[in-house]
Amino acid sequence: MSKPTPISGFPEWTPAQRMIEQYVLDRIRSTFELYGFAPLETRAVEPLDQLLRKGETSKEVYVIRRLHGEPEGPAGDDALGLHFDLTVPFARYVLENAGKLNFPFRRYQIQKVWRGERPQEGRYREFLQADIDIVDRDTLAVHHEAEMPLVVGDALRSLPIPPIRIQVNNRKICEGFYRGIGLTDPEAALRAVDKLDKIGPVGVTELLATTAGASEAQAKAVLSLAEISAPDASFADAVRALGVSDPLLDEGVEELVRVVETAAAHAPGLCVADLRIARGLDYYTGTVYETQLIGYERFGSICSGGRYDNLASAGNARFPGVGISIGVTRLLGLLFGAGALSVSRAVPTCVLVAVTNEELRATSDSVAGALRSRGIPAEVSPSAAKFGKQIRYAERRGIPYVWFPGAGGNPDEVKDIRSGEQVAAAPGEWTPPRADLKPLVS
Repeated sequence: MSKPTPISGFPEWTPAQRMIEQYVLDRIRSTFELYGFAPLETRAVEPLDQLLRKGETSKEVYVIRRLHGEPEGPAGDDALGLHFDLTVPFARYVLENAGKLNFPFRRYQIQKVWRGERPQEGRYREFLQADIDIVDRDTLAVHHEAEMPLVVGDALRSLPIPPIRIQVNNRKICEGFYRGIGLTDPEAALRAVDKLDKIGPVGVTELLATTAGASEAQAKAVLSLAEISAPDASFADAVRALGVSDPLLDEGVEELVRVVETAAAHAPGLCVADLRIARGLDYYTGTVYETQLIGYERFGSICSGGRYDNLASAGNARFPGVGISIGVTRLLGLLFGAGALSVSRAVPTCVLVAVTNEELRATSDSVAGALRSRGIPAEVSPSAAKFGKQIRYAERRGIPYVWFPGAGGNPDEVKDIRSGEQVAAAPGEWTPPRADLKPLVS
C-alpha cells in the first residue's frame, strides 16, 4: 500500500491533542448541565429539502449517495445530505417529538458537522460543534436571548484559553432600519452587511446596490448603522441619532439593550453591542451572536448563533427558539496552531507497574488492578526488561511513576522518575499528588 495522502479540512488530532479536546468538552458539557440543558444527539443526515430551505448553504452541503446508486440520484424526501450545523436537525427533532417534550425545552448537543467549504486555518470541512438551544411553543420569552452569552461566557472562562468577547446585535434593528430608509429587500441587505469584514465598505456598497437595490444614500445609511458599537446600552442613543423610525427597529433596540445590560451585570466586559453583526443564515429573526477570541480576531468568530422564530414550524405548530454554538474544532485548531495549549503528559497513565519477570506478570497485573480500582490510571510494562529499560519506557511516554512489586517478602516501592524519589508503598493505600493523577491542560 502506498503512503496515504492527507485530506485537507478533516483534522485528526494527536493523542495529546485529543486529550485536550476531551478536557475542553468535559468542561463545556459540565457548564451546559449546570444551566439545566439536557443532552441530545440527532442523526448525521437530513433530507436535502430541509437542509436547503433556509440560508445560503447549497454550496456547502455534502450529499449522501450509494456508490452503485442511480446515476441521477434520489429526489425529494429520499435525497439526503450531511448536516452543516446542529440547529436545522434540532428544529426537525422538535417538530417530530413535540408531544414528548416539556417546554421550554433546553438541550445541548455536541456532534460533528460537515461543510464543503475551502479549508484554511481554523476552518474545516468536518468539525465538532457544541450547541445549546432553548425552544418554546408559540412564544419564547426575550430573557432567554440574554441568557445565551452568559452560558458561553461561563463555559469558555473555565478553560485555559484567551478571554473572549461576544458581539451581539438584533436582526430586528437591521430590518427595521432598512425598512425605515426604504429598502424593500432587508434579507439581501443583511447578507451584504454580513460580508463587511471580507469585502470592506466599498464592496458592501456595490453589493447593496446590485442585490438589495440600494441607492448611494441608502447604502451610506446602512454602513452608518453597521459602524455603531458600544460595550453598554449607549448604542441605542447612537441608533436613534441616525433619525430613522420604524416599530421593528424600536423593538429590536429594546431587546438588545436587555441582552447587553444582563451580560454586563453577570460578567462585565463579556458582551459588546456591534451592529455590523448580521449572520448569513436567513432563519435568524432576533438577537444574533458572534464571538472573538482575543488575540485571534483575524480568524473570525469561534462561537455564534441567534434567535429564530420560524425554523421549527409546521402548519399551525410553531416553536420559536434561540441557540448558540461553540466551534470546538475551530477554537482548538487555532490554539494548537499557535502552540497555545499543552498537556502535562501525552497518556492518561499515572503509574507504570514494572514486571520483575514474565512468571510474575500476574503479580504486576494485580497491583495495576488495585490501583485502577481506586481511580489511579495504571498500565503494566509490556516486557520484563531490565528495570532501567522499563523506566526509560515510562519516561518516553511521560508516565510520572514506576511501581516495583516487592519480592521475597520485601514491600512494594514506587518511584517518581522525575525527582528520583523512591518510597515503600501499598497498592491499596498509596495515592499520587492530585496534580499527577490526571494530565493537566494549560
